Amino acid sequence: MGIDIIFKIAAVGIITAIVNQLLKKADKDEIATLCTLAGLIIVILMVASMISELFSTIRSLFNVF
Repeated sequence: MGIDIIFKIAAVGIITAIVNQLLKKADKDEIATLCTLAGLIIVILMVASMISELFSTIRSLFNVF
């Protein structure tokens, strides 16, 4: 899980920004907003899986469940 997740999040951000700018130049502002929202959701899902893994590790560490 090291630095590769940071690169994945950065890649999603860069791709989202490029697509957003291209769509805004083509006067498709609504679709650009949806694209940005989709990029945000992708990153949130990536981070949520990491947080879930963190809680599982903490549970096993303290033998809570």
